[in-house]
Amino acid sequence: MPTYQVRTHGCQMNVHDSERLSGLLEAAGYVRAATGADAADVVVFNTCAV
Repeated sequence: MPTYQVRTHGCQMNVHDSERLSGLLEAAGYVRAATGADAADVVVFNTCAV
């Protein structure tokens, strides 16, 4: 199975958005990388521009 890691930087809304992104990735067949971004197939950086 492909793995993912979501990195969240920014405001409190970003935490919620990252949780939603994680759910979508898991629904698509991805599993969270156990050891962090170095072992992940996909890394998502969720940032804030405000």
